[in-house]
Amino acid sequence: MPHPKRKFSKSRTAKRRTHYKADAPTLTTCKTTGAVHLPHRAYTVDGNLYYNGKLLVEKAAVA
Repeated sequence: MPHPKRKFSKSRTAKRRTHYKADAPTLTTCKTTGAVHLPHRAYTVDGNLYYNGKLLVEKAAVA
């Protein structure tokens, strides 16, 4: 098996990895409920499940 002739320096490795950074997630606001949520994800408001501004699952009433 061939091996590298020299070890990569720390600065060279750091230059390559400089673009690996965390981004803040993009958030959207629902026009129906006003809740802030991740786009293309279901979200809950007061126990009810919403997606795309529409009620999917209503919270079951506890008797």
